[in-house]
Amino acid sequence: MNTEYSRIEKPNTDTAAALKSLLPWNTVEVPENIPHGDMPGDKIEIGADHVKKANVIMPQLIEELQSVLNANPYQRAVIAVCGGSGVGKSEIASVLGYFLNQNGVGAYILSGDNYPHRIPMYNDAERLHIFRESAIRGMIDAGDFTEERFAEIQKWQQEDTDADKKHAEENEWYGSYIKAGREGLAGYLGTPNETDFDEVSAIIKAFKDGADKIWLKRMGRDESSLWYSPVDFSDKRVLIIEWTHGNSDFIEGVDVPVLLNSTPAETLAHRRARNRDGKTDSAFTTMVLEIEQGKLADQAHKAKIICSKNAELLSYAEYQQYMEKN
Repeated sequence: MNTEYSRIEKPNTDTAAALKSLLPWNTVEVPENIPHGDMPGDKIEIGADHVKKANVIMPQLIEELQSVLNANPYQRAVIAVCGGSGVGKSEIASVLGYFLNQNGVGAYILSGDNYPHRIPMYNDAERLHIFRESAIRGMIDAGDFTEERFAEIQKWQQEDTDADKKHAEENEWYGSYIKAGREGLAGYLGTPNETDFDEVSAIIKAFKDGADKIWLKRMGRDESSLWYSPVDFSDKRVLIIEWTHGNSDFIEGVDVPVLLNSTPAETLAHRRARNRDGKTDSAFTTMVLEIEQGKLADQAHKAKIICSKNAELLSYAEYQQYMEKN
């Protein structure tokens, strides 16, 4: 990404004051087709539930943005809409961006899913490879690996059930496979090994430093679908990043993390409803979701806004209580 860029002129208008004038928040009617994130081929369907949550989030978001906009010489702020897979990040980020744009505060929605090091097919393969390699090594370290047992393991791998905890319940020796595989996978998911967080942080810095144009990455689903496009930010005051890892410790510069909360069971239900891939119910996918959920929980204390599945704003203490019960 270019590190040199021209900057917009420092604005004379008071964006924070303009936002403040919107309170108390009045809902804006949302048409069917509105701009959304920049992930190639991403299909989103905005429903009444997404609009409801965005309306609940918006008043507190306006309050949070005012001080941030005042503090930045270019009156710019960065929001991250994060949460588990299928929770509605793309849709709700789109509605929030639409609200801001309709009220004269230019917003751009960036999809963090453009920034893994590998296209989805290869990244999925890398996740599985890391899980299995770590699992086998863990068995060897624990003294549980034998050639006879590997014949059984290989059968489960071919069936794509080797991440199923039931195998360990029926075969005590298999516990080391599951444990070590999960630990290896957790060391990859949502880390710089998987994703170029430095590039996302550089984009955030350029935006907050007043860049009028930034080259942004586009990642499709095959080897020929990776390119960069220049985006005009001259009239943008808010950058919205919609991404599972938007509240990660590896990102620098996010001003207002917004967590869309869901339990692991709710996340899986979301994925089933979306039918996002052909292995939604696989044990490996479930493990990935559980690990992602754990990382979201570890980062939740940093969220400025937490919205529940039932469209209620939660304090961090209320979030903890909710997750303990569910």
